[in-house]
Amino acid sequence: MNNHVSSKPSTMKLKQTINPILLYFIRFLISLYTVLTYIPYYFLFETRQEKANKIKAKPVNSKPESAYRSINSLDGLASVLYPGCDTLDKVFMYAKNKFKDKRLLGTREILNEEDEVQPNGKIFKKVILGNYNWLSYEDVFVRAFNFGNGLQMLGQKPKTNIAIFCETRAEWMIAAQACFMYNFQLVTLYATLGGPAIVHGLNETEVTNIITSKELLQTKLKDIVSLVPRLRHIITVDGKPPTWSEFPKGVIVHTMAAVQALGAKASTENKPLSKPGPLDIAVIMYTSGSTGLPKGVMISHSNIIAGITGMAERIPGLGEEDVYIGYLPLAHVLELSAELVCLSHGCRIGYSSPQTLADQSSKIKKGSKGDTTMLKPTLMAAVPEIMDRIYKNVMNKVNEMSGFQRNLFILAYNYKMEQISKGRGTPLCDRFIFRKVRGLLGGNIRLLLCGGAPLSATTQRFMNICFCCPVGQGYGLTESCGAGTITEVWDYNTGRVGAPLVCCEIKLKNWEEGGYFNTDKPHPRGEILIGGQNVTIGYYKNEAKTKADFFEDENGQRWLCTGDIGEFDPDGCLKIIDRKKDLVKLQAGEYVSLGKVEAALKNLSLIDNICAYANSYHSYVIGFVVPNQKELTELARKKGLHGTWEELCNSCEMENEVLKVLSEAAISVFGSSFPVSSNTCYCSSFGFCSS
Repeated sequence: MNNHVSSKPSTMKLKQTINPILLYFIRFLISLYTVLTYIPYYFLFETRQEKANKIKAKPVNSKPESAYRSINSLDGLASVLYPGCDTLDKVFMYAKNKFKDKRLLGTREILNEEDEVQPNGKIFKKVILGNYNWLSYEDVFVRAFNFGNGLQMLGQKPKTNIAIFCETRAEWMIAAQACFMYNFQLVTLYATLGGPAIVHGLNETEVTNIITSKELLQTKLKDIVSLVPRLRHIITVDGKPPTWSEFPKGVIVHTMAAVQALGAKASTENKPLSKPGPLDIAVIMYTSGSTGLPKGVMISHSNIIAGITGMAERIPGLGEEDVYIGYLPLAHVLELSAELVCLSHGCRIGYSSPQTLADQSSKIKKGSKGDTTMLKPTLMAAVPEIMDRIYKNVMNKVNEMSGFQRNLFILAYNYKMEQISKGRGTPLCDRFIFRKVRGLLGGNIRLLLCGGAPLSATTQRFMNICFCCPVGQGYGLTESCGAGTITEVWDYNTGRVGAPLVCCEIKLKNWEEGGYFNTDKPHPRGEILIGGQNVTIGYYKNEAKTKADFFEDENGQRWLCTGDIGEFDPDGCLKIIDRKKDLVKLQAGEYVSLGKVEAALKNLSLIDNICAYANSYHSYVIGFVVPNQKELTELARKKGLHGTWEELCNSCEMENEVLKVLSEAAISVFGSSFPVSSNTCYCSSFGFCSS
């Protein structure tokens, strides 16, 4: 998404240190190999670049404000996956009947848990996990049906709200399917939300029942239950926790298994009281609340089905051979949509967590296997932060290699980058050089879907090269069911997010204040508006915000005003170039995009995370930085500085040294006029902050 990062191969190549004569000889061999392999490739295959250069979307008419549609939906937008399946319960029933005994949801068995004392005295909990245990489509259907019936027996009524506040796991999806079957409106809340945000969501939606885990009940819900007066039933998905005397009277804790047993014992004729309709609310999804209290987005059955229809069309060959690893929050529209796409196409979904994802993950005991090694997924969704972390970790390992190994890796990396830019493959490099890196994610990944935030061109190209697969950059919002655009698998261009999905159309609206117009040359620019059946109903109990962000046109089609600024390339692909709320005018009148600043600096090995800030009273940008402890300590050693971690973070000398690195990186991307403050603030990993 970062158009400010050049996508030219020459700007993203790694630097090598090798004898010039030897380098010349190696390049001669590489050139000879390239010529020999190119001849049959040219005659037998259509190159990836030729496919990528094809037109992907067109405006529906010649007016500047015209909407762009995918070339596969010029005659009409797609809205259903399967004929007659216009609600989510019908989609699952279709999939259950088609893939009845196929494996669907998988969870690893915990073999052992133990506390491991670190050199600094901290204690980390480590786990040893076994194989994946699987539930078939039929198993999931029975459990969901019984759970929904059990909730009905507890007094849950159709078209009333029920909350889920739980980590990503199989039980989350089972509970969701139960709610879709019985027409319960599922209120989703991030497991990472703070107490006030949780209380706000539960009270605003007036829920009486909440589904959660034992850990979240003990760590987060226990202290706020008394602030949710309507709450009557708490259902834990993983066993019953101890009873607390301080629980308010009238609140009963059940296990999910007990509720399912209650539903199974009821009469087999006790069917759902009300089957959902396409326009009924399926989910009220609360946003992360990064700019205040979270907002609840009302999403109908038809909204979700339209969204996943568009997403599925961009994944060629999706089917029973695919395995998806689920670890992102299911309360986020990206993960929920991705899993529903997989569920509806016969794919297996194996559950994981960021702490157990890979062999080197924080909760995996040394010597035992992470989830990707066991599952060997073919499909995976990721946010840029995770990809950036993988990139930095691999590059740090490369820097620790011997000179010969490092130069061999760099030669292969740069060679493959050149071949990718020409639309060609590199089977020998993939097999012998990048196999070990690819094995970090199981070795079988054929498509990485990225969304949620901008992805730098450098990180995208790294994932293409080292993991030997396309990165499908997506653009969408909770308000559009996560659907908007996704790049096609053969399009390896960086800095853009693809053409509109077949379920929606996109047009650009003039934004005069920012200087963006849909008549701009050579590319039309403006605020991105998304239209289609995937555009949601609006915000729960917030009519004013709904009217501000949504509208219907003269044809009755619903549109979302995203607040993001985009431009269309000649082939119909969209670039995100700015954001209305992200643009800050400095004292001298110049505009700075804080998101672009953060994205440009986040890839530095010295930086774990960064928050850029500016206002109109000053002429510079400041940054709050979470430094990488290993890299900062090494920089201090090189500069002859010593002290504890806290002392280094407080050191004025270290501030100046880090500021030099940040300034050089910013100037290399934005130019010499980029305004940086000498008062950048650095934060240690344990939350200490010094300026």
